[in-house]
Amino acid sequence: MSNEETIVSDGPRRSRRKNGQGGPPEPPGPPTKKGGDGGRSGWRRFVPSWKIVVATFVVFTAGIFGMIMVAYANTEVPTVTQAEAIAQQSTIYYRDGKTPIAKLGMKRDTVEFAQMAQTMKDATIAIENKTFYEDSGISIPGMVRSLWMTATGQQLQGASTITQQMARNYYDGLSQEVSIKRKVSEIFVAVKLDETLSKDDILRNYLNTVNFGRAYGVEAAAKAYFGEKKSSAAKLTPEQAAYLAARIQQPNWQPDAPALKVRFGTVIKNMAELWPEKYGQLPQTAKFPTPKKAGTSNEMGGLRGYMVKQVLDELAGRGLTQDEIESGGYDITSTFDRKLMVAARDAVKSQLAGRSNEYHAGLAAVDPKHGRVLAFYGGDDYLNDPWNEPFQSTKQAASAFKPYVLAAWLQAGYSLKSFVPGNQTVPKILPGQQPGGIKNSHNVGQAVDVVKATAQSVNTAFVSMAFKLPGQLDDVKNLVEAAGFNQKRMEADIDEHHYQFAIGSALVTPVEQAAGYSIFANGGKYIRYHVVQVVRLNKQVVYPELKTPKSVIDAGVAADATVAMQEVLKSGTAAGKGLGNRPSAGKTGTNNDEKEAWFVGYTPQLSTAVGFYREQCLTKTGKIVQPIHSNCPITPKGKPSTKYNSNNPYTTPKESTLGFEGAGPPTLAWQKFMLAAHAALPVEQFPVKAEVGLPENIVPSPTPTPTPSAENPFDEENPFDDGNDEQDCLIGCDTDTGGGDDVTSDDGGGDPGFPQTSGDGVSGGGSAPEPRSSGGWPLSTRPEDQ
Repeated sequence: MSNEETIVSDGPRRSRRKNGQGGPPEPPGPPTKKGGDGGRSGWRRFVPSWKIVVATFVVFTAGIFGMIMVAYANTEVPTVTQAEAIAQQSTIYYRDGKTPIAKLGMKRDTVEFAQMAQTMKDATIAIENKTFYEDSGISIPGMVRSLWMTATGQQLQGASTITQQMARNYYDGLSQEVSIKRKVSEIFVAVKLDETLSKDDILRNYLNTVNFGRAYGVEAAAKAYFGEKKSSAAKLTPEQAAYLAARIQQPNWQPDAPALKVRFGTVIKNMAELWPEKYGQLPQTAKFPTPKKAGTSNEMGGLRGYMVKQVLDELAGRGLTQDEIESGGYDITSTFDRKLMVAARDAVKSQLAGRSNEYHAGLAAVDPKHGRVLAFYGGDDYLNDPWNEPFQSTKQAASAFKPYVLAAWLQAGYSLKSFVPGNQTVPKILPGQQPGGIKNSHNVGQAVDVVKATAQSVNTAFVSMAFKLPGQLDDVKNLVEAAGFNQKRMEADIDEHHYQFAIGSALVTPVEQAAGYSIFANGGKYIRYHVVQVVRLNKQVVYPELKTPKSVIDAGVAADATVAMQEVLKSGTAAGKGLGNRPSAGKTGTNNDEKEAWFVGYTPQLSTAVGFYREQCLTKTGKIVQPIHSNCPITPKGKPSTKYNSNNPYTTPKESTLGFEGAGPPTLAWQKFMLAAHAALPVEQFPVKAEVGLPENIVPSPTPTPTPSAENPFDEENPFDDGNDEQDCLIGCDTDTGGGDDVTSDDGGGDPGFPQTSGDGVSGGGSAPEPRSSGGWPLSTRPEDQ
C-alpha cells in the first residue's frame, strides 16, 4: 500500500456519463415552484408585465407632451387681421357731409370698448363663455366636446370660448375648415392670445367682428335691429343686448324665430345667475324685444343709384376701386345738393308730363367757381334704367355750341361791334360744306353785328367767323378742348363735318356743356367738373378735391360774351324766359328736324345745361313699340324669349323729331330749375362790358336808308327794315338749318338713335388761342376810334 490517504464516500458515486456512460456533467436546470412546472402557458405568455405597460405609457405621454410643447412653442401670435374681419361700410354723403346718400359694402362700424354698453358685454359672456374672465382662453370640457364633434363630422355650435371664436374670425391664417388640425391650431392661438392681449381687447375685437345677421359688429347690428337714429352699441338695454347675444349662435334666425326666443330666455337666465345684483329681477321683467322691420329699399334705387355710380366711376379713375370702397370704411362727401337734385327732377319732369317714354332729357348744373356738379337729372330709377342721360348721352350741340366760336372770336382780338354775314357765308363756298351750303332759317339782312348774330342764332355769321379766325377751326377746337370737351370727339367731328363744327355738329353731353359754359360765368377760368369733394378715412383726408382752375379765355372776353348771351334771353330766341331781375345769360340750340333741343345758361353762381331728344323703338318690320322704362325692349313686352336676345333685339331705337325747339321745353325746364336753385341765393351781377378787341367787318356794315322825319317815326316805316322783302324774325327763330342731312343722320358712328358714351378719349387737353396784339381792353368808345 502506498502512503496516500484514500477517502471513501458514504453515498453511491454519480456517474459522469449519460446512460451510465462516462462524460462531462450536465448544467443545472431552472428553479421550479412547488406544485407547478415553473412557467406561464397559453395566452398569458403574450401579455406584457405591468412594469412594461407603465414604462411604455410614460414614454408615450412624454413624447406626446413634448410634441405639444414643441408645437405650442412654434405657434406664433397672429398679427395680421382678416380683411373681412375689419371690413367696414363706406358712406357717400350729400355735399353737406352729414346727409347720407348710400352706404356701400359690409354693414359694420368698428367702435371702441368704452363705446359698448356693459349690458352687451355681460349678455355675450353669459351665453357664449361664462368663464371668460377666469379661463386661459380655452375650456377643457368645451375643447373635448368640440374635438369629438369635429372628429365625428358634427357641426360645433357654441363649444369654443370667446377667445377661440375671436381668433378664428379676426386673425388671418386660421381657416374655417372643419378639421382636428384647425381646432388644435385654434386652441394654441387662443392660449397665446390670452397671454398677450387683455380680456377687454379680446372682447372688443370679438364684438366688432361677430355676425349678428343683418350686420357685422355690435354697432351696426344695434342700428340695423333697433333703429339708425335711436340706437347704438352704447345705448343697448339689457333686453336688446340679450337679443343680439342670442343671435350669435344662429345669425340667420328670423327676427322672431321660436328658437331665438328660447335662447333669449337662456341669456336672461344666465345674466341673472352671474350678476344677481344687476340682473336678478330680469327674468321676471324682461320682454322679448321687437326689432324694426328690415329695410327693403335698395341702396341704388331711385335717384341715389345715379349719384352713387358717378361717385364710384370718378374714384375708380383716381385709383380707389369699388371693392376697396365697400370694405374700407371711407366717408365720401359728394358735390350733390339734396334739394337741387329733387328740383332738377321736378323741372325736367314738368316738361315731360303727358309725353311718352320716347322722350329723353338730361339736366346738369355745375358750380362754375369750383367745378362741382351740384345737381343733375339722369332718370327716375337707376334699377330700372341705369343709363345716366347728362353724363352718358352724347348729342349734337346745335346752336348751343356757338358761344365757343364767339369766345374764340373775341379772344383773337375781334370785337362785338364787328359786322358778320347775315344771309350767306363768306366765302360762299366753304371747304367740305354739304350740298347747298349753310343757310339760316330766317332772314336777318346781309349784315348783323355779333351781338345780334348771337341773339338770333345766325348760322352764316358763326361759320364765317370761324373761317376768319387766325387758326380757323383749330382755334375753336383748342378752346373747347381746354374747356373740358372730349378731344377725340372734337377731332372726329371736324374730320367729318368740317365747318358745320362751328354751328354744333359735334357730340357733347349736358354735363360737358354746363361745365363748358362755366368759363363765361367764372371770368374765363375752367375747373374740370367733378362729383367728389373729399374722401376721409378715420377723419383723415385721403383723397382731396380736385379743383385746379385753368385759364381758357381772358376775363374781358368772358364779360363781352356774356353781354351777347344776355341778349338771347332779352330779345333773342329765348326772349322773356330769363330769371326776372336776376342777371342771366345763355343760348338755345335746335338740331335739324328738331331731333335735339338744348338750352344752356348761367348766372355768376350756377351754370346749367338741359338737353332733350326722342327715340322711337322700331321692330324689323317698322312697327313702333313703346319703350319699357325708357328702354327699347329687347324681347316682346320684356318677357323671356327664345327668339330675341341682346344679339337679336326685338326693337332698335331710332331718333325722331321732338316737335319743339330749344326755346321750348328745354328753356322752360332750365328756367324752373334755376329759379328754384337761386331762391335762397343773393342776386349777383355779371362783370361790366369790357369792349375787348377791334371791329373786324367780314361784310360791310349796313347803311341805313334815309327816311323823312315824322312826328311818329313808326307810323309808316319799320325802323328794323333792312331793305329785304322778307320780314325779320326776332323771337323764337332758333331753327338751325345749317346741319344738313350729313349732320342730322350722324350718331357718332354707331347705330342711328343710340346714345353714345363719352368715354372715348381724354377731355380738357386743349388750349385757347392767343389774343391779337390789338386785342387789349377796354378800348375807347369815341366814334373816331371805332
